Amino acid sequence: MCGIVGAVAQRNITPVLLEGLKRLEYRGYDSCGIALHVDGQLQRSRSTSRVADLERQMQDGALSGFTGIAHTRWATHGAPASHNAHPHFSRGRIALVHNGIIENYEALRTELRAAGYVFESQTDTEVIAHLVDHLYTGDLFETVQLTIKRLTGAFAIAVFARDEPHRVVGARQGSPLIVGVGKGENFLASDAMALAGTTDQIVYLEEGDVVDLQMHRIWIVDAQGKPVERPVRTVHAHSGAAELGPYRHYMQKEIFEQPRAIADTLEGVTAIVPALFGDSAEAIFKQIDTVLILACGTSYYAGLTAKYWIEAIAGVPVNVEIASEYRYRDSVPNPKALVVTITQSGETADTLAALKHARAQGMLHTLTICNVDTSAMVRECALAYITRAGIEVGVASTKAFTTQLTGLFLLTLSLAKVKARLTQEQEASFLKQLRHLPVAISAVLALEPQIIAWSEEFARKENALFLGRGLHYPIALEGALKLKEISYIHAEAYPAGELKHGPLALVTDQMPVVTIAPNDALIEKLKSNMQEVRARGGHLYVFADADSHIAPSEGIDVIRLPEHYGQLSPILHVVPLQLLAYHTALARGTDVDKPRNLAKSVTVE
Repeated sequence: MCGIVGAVAQRNITPVLLEGLKRLEYRGYDSCGIALHVDGQLQRSRSTSRVADLERQMQDGALSGFTGIAHTRWATHGAPASHNAHPHFSRGRIALVHNGIIENYEALRTELRAAGYVFESQTDTEVIAHLVDHLYTGDLFETVQLTIKRLTGAFAIAVFARDEPHRVVGARQGSPLIVGVGKGENFLASDAMALAGTTDQIVYLEEGDVVDLQMHRIWIVDAQGKPVERPVRTVHAHSGAAELGPYRHYMQKEIFEQPRAIADTLEGVTAIVPALFGDSAEAIFKQIDTVLILACGTSYYAGLTAKYWIEAIAGVPVNVEIASEYRYRDSVPNPKALVVTITQSGETADTLAALKHARAQGMLHTLTICNVDTSAMVRECALAYITRAGIEVGVASTKAFTTQLTGLFLLTLSLAKVKARLTQEQEASFLKQLRHLPVAISAVLALEPQIIAWSEEFARKENALFLGRGLHYPIALEGALKLKEISYIHAEAYPAGELKHGPLALVTDQMPVVTIAPNDALIEKLKSNMQEVRARGGHLYVFADADSHIAPSEGIDVIRLPEHYGQLSPILHVVPLQLLAYHTALARGTDVDKPRNLAKSVTVE
């Protein structure tokens, strides 16, 4: 979501700030801006276009400086507009950028207006800038510590003052913020990727930390105001991973990277052992009697798929909760539950908050499936499995999803082994299937030309239904989400058996019905559901296994996947759904990698 970059240096830091914003574009944004300390004054440029437009403004104005902050904004309070874009100024003395949401901003706004402050925006962020100015003691580091005590909500902020030209102060509570360590220069960012190529020496700030950044000094205090040392880590945020290469969009690139991403995620897995998830995993797995999965969006659908696996193979009951809902209802805590979070970024605000809520209720056995080993989620959980999807730039998740499923299947097998429900023969068979997954997915990717032909028809529609049964119902949900996200076609997904309980009323000859038809125990039931659609004039688009015995006919188009893949079939069947969404969006001319109103990393509630 919103991105922060800040710097204090002995050189012009404008190129560093702009490059950092470019590297954060993948998170999603609708405005951007930079503020610099220039000749004893605060100067800024803001744009509601792309970072490239901001860069042109900076070049035209020949703006440069040794101290500055920059930001990409995804609108929450106030529409995407120049006056709402960050950085925000207060009385020409304070410049500030902010990620997160300040929940008590209205009360603070009223107080500050009474003190004579004039508000130029509708944002909650401007309140913080004016509050810093209002409380300013002449020492910005001290002032920020006073300021954040007045704030309720989630935030990461970077701020500098006109009267302290070689200093940037940052603070975090509920939103990520890191420090980049250089020689005679230091940096702030919301993501290590923003500093790739500038420094690989990274300090991860903890909840409540405030940092004083100067050219030759980094000083951190914790939430109690006590000086603390945070470790400096070497983090290689490979900038090359974000290059587009020969592909038209990052989403297309990432769909085709899935064989390698899954192979990398499985690298080193030669046997099913709990230690894959951490040294204490075996002892914890022996204690637990249920699994609680917390996730949002695509990760939630990965969790729904894992429920089928864990209950069928490991025999452990599973509850899957939408993270943004879980902590706001009265639930029944189970101290013997394994709490599993699923998140690509490891910074998803709702999932982090849900995890903390579960722990507060006494559920202390925690595990995360995450793609970023330095993230807040990994640091918060006792156990972890790090997927190795690499950086995922496209907002619509693809390779992150299939690597999450891969990690969750390994968790399933590890639980089954600890619970004595996995024989040596089964373990060997599943490992063989896992190792074959990259080859199997490559064969599915070869179906792209057939899927392109379907996408031309879908591009003319405004609604679609997706059907699946059993293991493949969550995959139908994921397919519908992908189509919605990037093509803006309204799509819904249902268990096929639910058709006659309502959704069948929507079926007409203008309603394409995408059906996932693996040759599993429910195939004959699914065929009956398909006939219900045909009897109402609906047009079926069926992704079938080679041996499903579903033939194309009038009103039924069929694309056959090369092989049936048993319990791992969902990982294969989601790939053509990703391609269908991508090529439909392409045909409709939408901004595939940056769909409207959405952000990649959702770091606000």
